[in-house]
Amino acid sequence: MTELTCGFIGLGLIGGSIARALKEYNHQIKIVAYDVNPDTLRLAKQDAVVDTAAPAIDESFSDCDYIFLCAPVQKNDGNLAAVKKVLPAKCLLTDVGSVKSTIHAAVREAGLEHCFIGGHPMAGSERTGYVNSRAALLENAYYILTPTPSVPKEKLESYRDLAARMGAIPLILDDRTHDYVTAAVSHLPHVIAASLVNLVRDSDSEDGIMKMIAAGGFKDITRIASSSAAMWQQICLTNTENISSLLQAYIDSLTAFKARLDRRGEQELFAVFDDARIYRDSFVDASSGPIKRSYSFHVDIADKTGALAHIAALLAENDLSIKNIGITHNRESEDGVLLVELYDEPSLDTALQLLKEAGYTVHVRR
Repeated sequence: MTELTCGFIGLGLIGGSIARALKEYNHQIKIVAYDVNPDTLRLAKQDAVVDTAAPAIDESFSDCDYIFLCAPVQKNDGNLAAVKKVLPAKCLLTDVGSVKSTIHAAVREAGLEHCFIGGHPMAGSERTGYVNSRAALLENAYYILTPTPSVPKEKLESYRDLAARMGAIPLILDDRTHDYVTAAVSHLPHVIAASLVNLVRDSDSEDGIMKMIAAGGFKDITRIASSSAAMWQQICLTNTENISSLLQAYIDSLTAFKARLDRRGEQELFAVFDDARIYRDSFVDASSGPIKRSYSFHVDIADKTGALAHIAALLAENDLSIKNIGITHNRESEDGVLLVELYDEPSLDTALQLLKEAGYTVHVRR
């Protein structure tokens, strides 16, 4: 197996997860990394994820086969000038940002189109930073590649193969298509979720009754509002045109829905919900993505001492780690009184089997 040297400028959640996945796929891969936080580099060295901790973007990167720009979007463009000074001729330069047109423009201006392929692993977590990185974050996640027109085809094929070996699903798009697609399925949902949460906050009574009884459905569609405010500010400022265009289309659709509602259009209202149900049910479930899947289920339990503890103990005895557990007080759209959330699909499958064998009634949405 050919040994590779991969450089990372920034080693947060995504950069750290890619570095871990590379090491897991091939322990001989050498990782060189620079991060503004020295504690991050020390931890990555202790984890044996990073082999060389660079003090700056310097000659430490001069033998790299790949360099991943993993700093925040607004920082990557500025890092290009420093990277260009140490970039070896053999190296492929890439990034991990969720907006591609701006980095492509910066690469053109820097004269680096011949060696650049944009990258966007469509995976994430509510938690940030290297400390929360894990190789499994990339498993079965789409990894979008946006090659420049002048990058050699063999470099694109090598990068696509590398992404697949990390457990991801490579998908090749041009940068403009990427930005429009992600604006629709990732960026706009965050805008909507944040706006809806703020609407409920502003509409709630002084005693917070809306917040108190918020049902599972509300929490499901607004969960992503808990994401990093700074990151989504920057995404909105870099993919502005696409988000604004789709937001206007969404506003128009809400206006049309309001008109149907006001005139009590019985069949029209049914059609809206039914069309949405049919289209949503046609989606293929993936374990990773910008809007994360929840590995959770509800279970009926008796209202008596020790009922919750018995389930927690049963799962723990079988080495299943619980991510979240609690009583569902509002069951307007949920079956089962106890909500249990795990970390991955194998754990979910095992837990369902254990609880059913123990005589529990379990409710899960697939």
